[in-house]
Amino acid sequence: TETDVKYDLVPANYDNAVALMKIVKHVWMEAYDELWGVENTRTYVPRLIQLIGNVAYTESGMILGQAEGGLKVLLFRVNELDFSNVDVDQLNEYYFKTMHHEFTHILNQTKAYDPAFDRISESDYVGSTWNHVDVVDALKKGCISDYAMDRATEDFAEMVAIYVTNDASTWEDMLASAGTTGRPIIEKKFEIVFDYMLNSWGLDLDKLREIVLRRQSEITELDLS
Repeated sequence: TETDVKYDLVPANYDNAVALMKIVKHVWMEAYDELWGVENTRTYVPRLIQLIGNVAYTESGMILGQAEGGLKVLLFRVNELDFSNVDVDQLNEYYFKTMHHEFTHILNQTKAYDPAFDRISESDYVGSTWNHVDVVDALKKGCISDYAMDRATEDFAEMVAIYVTNDASTWEDMLASAGTTGRPIIEKKFEIVFDYMLNSWGLDLDKLREIVLRRQSEITELDLS
């Protein structure tokens, strides 16, 4: 099978799967097409996206997405979606933040980022107990999310995913919540992240965010049937 037998999983509803993949194509794949061209997207995006009806759970909590060696991405919780009343924030939380996150892993596995990033919060990562960390506490420690406190590679991917799926005011609110201690740490990390994406991949995260947010606003105009 294409799924791990240790999880109790159900198939995705057909209509929900069709609707979700139309949104994925418009908001995620074509955002990269627009910024760096179709050929680059074809080269680096996973060859298979598998949709799962429910959520998989581990000792660290629920899994919303997984990437396997850059070849396959799994997206869960498809059967809970209501496409008659599209909730962009929910789609971001369930899928698009996850997809940008997993795609960043693929890029990192292809071209390494500056190892100085790993050392910035080296003593603060908590591994699989990240789900016991309050988000505000994570921000004050210089991590952009609770999951970012797992390890450096997750921290890096969360920086990209959260930046491009939120507008500038939301990002600023996060930095404000990080306070005088956390904010400069996050800004130091983000400088490395931004430079890596631009210099290694030709991806300007400000331009990518602009494209992603515009395409999110166009979801209600799509034919999802």
